[in-house]
Amino acid sequence: MLKSLSISNYALIDQLHMQPSSGLSMITGETGAGKSIMLGAVGLLLGNRSDTKALLHEDRKCVIEGVFDVANYGLKEFFDQAELDYEATCIIRREISPAGKSRSFVNDTPVLLDALKTLGGFLMDVHSQHDTLQLGEGSYQLRLIDAFAQTQQEIKNYKADFKTFRQTQKTFDELSKRAVELQKEADFNQFQLEELSVLGLKANEQEELESTQEILENAEEINLKINEMLNLFQDEQFGISHGMAQIQHGMQSLERLAHVFAALKERFQAVNIELKDIEESLADEGSRVEVDFERLDEIRDRLSKIYQLQKKHGLASVEELMDLEKDLADKVFQVQNLDETLSKAKQELDESRTKVTDSGKLLRKKRQGSFKDFQSSLEKLLAGLGMENSKVVMEHKAIEPAANGMDEIELLFSANKGSAPQPLKKVASGGEFSRLLFAIKYLMADKMAMPTLIFDEIDTGISGEVALKMVGMMQDISKKHQVICITHLPQVAGQGDLHYYVYKDNSLAKTVSKIKLLDEEERVLELAKMISGASPSASAIESAKELLRR
Repeated sequence: MLKSLSISNYALIDQLHMQPSSGLSMITGETGAGKSIMLGAVGLLLGNRSDTKALLHEDRKCVIEGVFDVANYGLKEFFDQAELDYEATCIIRREISPAGKSRSFVNDTPVLLDALKTLGGFLMDVHSQHDTLQLGEGSYQLRLIDAFAQTQQEIKNYKADFKTFRQTQKTFDELSKRAVELQKEADFNQFQLEELSVLGLKANEQEELESTQEILENAEEINLKINEMLNLFQDEQFGISHGMAQIQHGMQSLERLAHVFAALKERFQAVNIELKDIEESLADEGSRVEVDFERLDEIRDRLSKIYQLQKKHGLASVEELMDLEKDLADKVFQVQNLDETLSKAKQELDESRTKVTDSGKLLRKKRQGSFKDFQSSLEKLLAGLGMENSKVVMEHKAIEPAANGMDEIELLFSANKGSAPQPLKKVASGGEFSRLLFAIKYLMADKMAMPTLIFDEIDTGISGEVALKMVGMMQDISKKHQVICITHLPQVAGQGDLHYYVYKDNSLAKTVSKIKLLDEEERVLELAKMISGASPSASAIESAKELLRR
């Protein structure tokens, strides 16, 4: 329930504050005074997009704040899910800066516009004569039927099954698409796999083969060079080894003559050891190097195959070829097991389709079971609103599983006797639509969560007894829900618990809209003006008093 509404620097409103009744509040005012502007501000609280052009003073920010009593509306779960502090009194604030930046707050916590829109949908329902487009939509009509038939549990079950169905459908479609691609590539993948598998590649193999090839290609020259160097080491008269032995003997003699040569002897011994190791290593390498043209041809052939495959696949190493082989093996395996995988996915899809279809049929049964009562209840209400010959028909069409069920419905309507019911946009006039909209709201008030209902000139096109009947129905709704009605009819305005008057103030540099809560005397005068004009007659004043006594 809306406890208070404050608007600052919005359109023609400089400052405005109102505290509507918990029951039925009326708002009247001259055309263009700002009633629709107030609704625009309320729309911002409910999550509508903002516009900097709406600022009255371009150098100040616009602030709209609504204080709501939410204690009895079961919204704690929403607040918890949105990570908002829950309190019985909820404050929603919307700010628009001169630069155009819009910010939204719930209990002083910043929120995104989507969260604000969701919360606003729980708190207020704004309905006007301009809502014909929404009423004509099948999705909106479906929500009406669901609320009337109380299908909450059936919808919950259906949506869970539909979600599973969509997931299994997606999995099957993706798998089927993948299967087609794999089938197209199957022979080629198999060929490439065999081409790689036959080589039996091993990690680090390429480096080892290239090193061995290098030695075999130069084996004769390598052996020649090794033998030359070994001769230099091993010559009995002039060889390095013989010379080193003589130096070793000399170093020992020097050490005996003077201790200072001990360090040089140790350095020479280290060099001598390293030279002997080099000599042994050369001899060892020379013993392994053989001229083997057959082995060289084998290595060249294998490396050639490796290089060809690397060039073919745009790869640079044996390890990358091995990774490709693994990937191809996986694809070949998938193809070989494709039928089984597809069969399993198809079975899961069929099972989920059966389950969602069963849930959809249960939902359909409950929906269709409410059509007759919905039609007759609506026709009865319309008859009370002066449309005795109206006819309402709920047309149904079964469809494949979709997000909101397996049903398409369309509300057909005829206001006149002998006229076949047709889609709403084709048959209803402004006044007829106003009454139809209102009758639907009245019918749904106790079935949909609508703490606060705002009717914006929904009485357009009606008058007299029908208007009195409509306002009587508003009073019925206001026993359980807060109702705010913007009206131009005195017989409607006279029946509210409170009466607000919106007017233009031209006393300042800029025209501004203001709102005033009327006392009893002011209310009589305003109703009288609505009856007979700016200078009401005595009879108009009496008529106004009579309206207030009803």
